[in-house]
Amino acid sequence: MSFRPCIDLHDGKVKQIVGSTLDTGVLKTNFVSEKTPEYYAELYRRDNLPGGHIIMLGGGCEDAACAALKAWQGHLQIGGGITPANAAKWIGAGADKVIVTSWCFQEGKFSPEKLEQLLAEVGKEHLVLDLSCRRRGEDYFVAADRWRTYTDLKVNKETLEMLGESAAEFLIHAVDVEGKQAGIDTDLLEILSNESPIECVYAGGIRTLEDVALIEKAGSGRVHYTIGSALDIFGGPLSYDLVVAHNKGR
Repeated sequence: MSFRPCIDLHDGKVKQIVGSTLDTGVLKTNFVSEKTPEYYAELYRRDNLPGGHIIMLGGGCEDAACAALKAWQGHLQIGGGITPANAAKWIGAGADKVIVTSWCFQEGKFSPEKLEQLLAEVGKEHLVLDLSCRRRGEDYFVAADRWRTYTDLKVNKETLEMLGESAAEFLIHAVDVEGKQAGIDTDLLEILSNESPIECVYAGGIRTLEDVALIEKAGSGRVHYTIGSALDIFGGPLSYDLVVAHNKGR
């Protein structure tokens, strides 16, 4: 279990946005940084936090993303609009892995053929599948198209085992609590811990170190975590330095 940092980009700037409000016409922004993307990449490099992710939320972010990747080549992942047409380019630009969701779906249905196209371009070792999901009844379903569309893909043992054969890692936001500092989704964490055959990174609702401890317990120490708007480097109340110290102390 380890802390995976993030750099979320919107209009070329580092921001913290409630992802579920993208394209709703009422975008909720928690934080806009005055610092550059490469500042954050260099910070994560200083603190030896590999495996963090850069997410491009819309257009106008490519130059900012390239600058962050250049600051710590080979140690950061990138997502947002990744397709077979550009995936290899991002690996060449210094990304360790590319993160993909929406490309693998067509009209809300999972497409194995599309996944195969991605694998042909970058290989399993460079691919992270984003299975960010929303709850519907007792089950969780992957949400695509900036989390607006429920897909037919249920997050369960069968799905995780099937997709685990094609990816190095899963990134999973608990969309219903993401960006709200409202506490974590322990039910989802237990699914990831018990059923995933590969490494997972959980995001959503973390607000305190006590929440991190809950992730360790619910995830049985097998699930990594990322924190966004709750961190003081993004305008939140939780000390980044304390999180880093906690991570190093494990």
